Amino acid sequence: MERLQKVLAQAGIASRRKCEEYITSGRVQVNDVVVRELGVKVDPAADVIKVDGRAIKAQSKTYLMLNKPKGVITSATDPEGRKVVTDFLPGVKERVYPVGRLDYDTEGLLILTNDGEFANLLTHPRNHVPRTYLATVKGNLHGSVLDKLKAGVKLDDGMTAPAEADYYDINPDKNETVVVITIFEGRNRQVRRMFEAVHHPVIRLKRVMFGPLELGGLPRGKYRALTEKEVQALREEAAAAAVQAPGAGGTDPQ
Repeated sequence: MERLQKVLAQAGIASRRKCEEYITSGRVQVNDVVVRELGVKVDPAADVIKVDGRAIKAQSKTYLMLNKPKGVITSATDPEGRKVVTDFLPGVKERVYPVGRLDYDTEGLLILTNDGEFANLLTHPRNHVPRTYLATVKGNLHGSVLDKLKAGVKLDDGMTAPAEADYYDINPDKNETVVVITIFEGRNRQVRRMFEAVHHPVIRLKRVMFGPLELGGLPRGKYRALTEKEVQALREEAAAAAVQAPGAGGTDPQ
């Protein structure tokens, strides 16, 4: 017997937290009885479980990495008809969902999966999995600014945790600096807000690493399947980060 929300997440319905919302809102039935309480245990082999009237089916686990282009919404669907990340997954039959978010103007490494437990592990606030970005910012950034980023800067929701930051490239002709920055917490649009706080607004933002996973040479707008070794490394990173990393929880530090 397993908890209902866990069974739903393992079936690829959504993340565990989203599945909990489905349950409490009355969208889930077990043996034709609506279940609204969390913690109910079911037998997926014997019980008939439905979401919005449709029986769930077990599906093989899929783990993908997409090089998300700028100007694409991190969602499986969009009611306004805008481009979404799943538009870039030709041939993928499984219903996969983004792990965390990259905002409309941010590009780079995005993980998608139908494994709700895996998604929850990587995005849960207690598991501060590091994310590394290349941030192109306005101005010739002085070393003292990097020191501020490393120590933590004050945002409207409090001080950030210490970050890793270093020069990646400098373009004096364009008056721009590229900084490689790694964040160990997940506040909303955090990287952008950190650079705004030190008076160097972000021009372009690209995520190049998620934990141990590297974007590498994956072309923009293309995807590939993660290897078993990569999936396991991400699980281990999340477990280790839960113990080691400081800072507050959140979503994705863009």
